[in-house]
Amino acid sequence: MYGIYLTVVKHKDHFAFAFAVVFSTFILLNNESPKMSIIRGKATDVVSFFSSPFAWIQSLMFLEKENQVLREKNLELSLQVESMLNLQNENNALMEMLEFKKNKKFFIKSAKVVNKGIQPNLLSVIIDRGIVDGVENDLPVLTPKGVVGKTIEASSNNSIVQLISDANFRLSTRILPSGATGILRFINGETAEIREVQKNVVINIGDKVVTSGFSDIYPAGLPVGTVKGVYQDRGSFQKVVSIYLPNDLNAFQHVFIITKN
Repeated sequence: MYGIYLTVVKHKDHFAFAFAVVFSTFILLNNESPKMSIIRGKATDVVSFFSSPFAWIQSLMFLEKENQVLREKNLELSLQVESMLNLQNENNALMEMLEFKKNKKFFIKSAKVVNKGIQPNLLSVIIDRGIVDGVENDLPVLTPKGVVGKTIEASSNNSIVQLISDANFRLSTRILPSGATGILRFINGETAEIREVQKNVVINIGDKVVTSGFSDIYPAGLPVGTVKGVYQDRGSFQKVVSIYLPNDLNAFQHVFIITKN
């Protein structure tokens, strides 16, 4: 306290001058004369000029915070929309499966893909149906779009399905409306080939490909794909037919199994 008193005494002239300036400014600003009004206006302009950069910086800080909130809200809404689209796609797939099951005369059980196959030399998936559901080996597996494979091993509650994309998979097919038959094998992506097709048969792009019924596993008429190209097999009396497979073999989640009883 004594130190403060010594400081005030030492700098009493400065304190007196500052007090006089503040007091004089107070008196001037409260004066109602026209001249003081002009001075107050000029003073306001000066204060506004010097304070505008600080106000601008403060505004930028507020905008940055607001943008951050908007970005977070935008992300939240995007995730909600994505979730709704996924639910809609799944609902459409299930409705398509129900319509397919209603229109077919086979004994059909629906199943869900629960995992990829565990055998490194076999392209397969695991489904949640097994022996207790009437599933056994060598049963056709398909979606409403077409054949995706066959069961090759069944346990109590699960089964392994060999996919049509496996290198060792073969399928006897028929091309409509010509009725030409041949053996299908997978090539890559969404493409497969049908070989052993008679050369003199008329086949057009867009023709429908179904199972022939010659197999002990697949009944006749199951959808397989559509023709997208026809080529001559050099040195033989046969054609090679390229077909489009409608199923995405890396993404389907629900399937049907055609059971025997």
